[in-house]
Amino acid sequence: MSSRDTHANSGSGRLGTVLSGLAVALGCLLFLGGFVWGAIVYRPYTVPTDSMQPTVNPGDRVLAQRIKGDEVRRGDVVVFNDPQWGNEPIVKRVVGVGGDKIACCDKQGRLTVNGAPIGEPYLLQQGQAPIPATTVPRGQLFMLGDNRQVSMDSRVHLADGDHGAVPSSEVAARVDATVWPLGQLKEVTRPGSFAALPGGVSQPGPITWIASAVTAGVVLILGGAAYGPIAGRRRKRAERRRVLARA
Repeated sequence: MSSRDTHANSGSGRLGTVLSGLAVALGCLLFLGGFVWGAIVYRPYTVPTDSMQPTVNPGDRVLAQRIKGDEVRRGDVVVFNDPQWGNEPIVKRVVGVGGDKIACCDKQGRLTVNGAPIGEPYLLQQGQAPIPATTVPRGQLFMLGDNRQVSMDSRVHLADGDHGAVPSSEVAARVDATVWPLGQLKEVTRPGSFAALPGGVSQPGPITWIASAVTAGVVLILGGAAYGPIAGRRRKRAERRRVLARA
């Protein structure tokens, strides 16, 4: 091999080393940045009961986006704390906001909000106990579980003579995804059945972007780190070929 070829290979090797170093640096930035972003935006919770099956199961670990009460929309699965409901974070679905008239059921057994029937494909079982027509007070939220057969929710408080609603200020976060167990990884989507009502449904949180950043970071780190050993083996093979060519 000529000296010109040797210099060319050397230059190519230096360029590859620089690029691999940049890939690792960018990968670390994406990986760590994704985790920091996630820690700022999300909080992890463990779901304590089966009242939200099949959307989330008891023992599931979920990521919930930190939000304020005025950001809640109908259809959101939220985490809230209300001393009248218990002394631990509670996970339920919002079906009505302040001013809404809630009732159940119409002739097809559907929940109605302001007289509009709501399809609820997220329910574990169709069919639910009747809810007498009630108007949600301003600044409050009407909560139901997806497993209506066992859920202790706004219906129970209605039966106690209360309006059944929860102050929106008690909402701490909106559930965006289940992350544990691994076999149950999934996003919690917004139900389209509430979209036609005033205010529509909430927009998805940045969970997909965060996951993409972390995944891209891992790929870049592994790819950049692998360049050195691969390039070293190639150089050794090239050197053996040169030695054999001279023999």
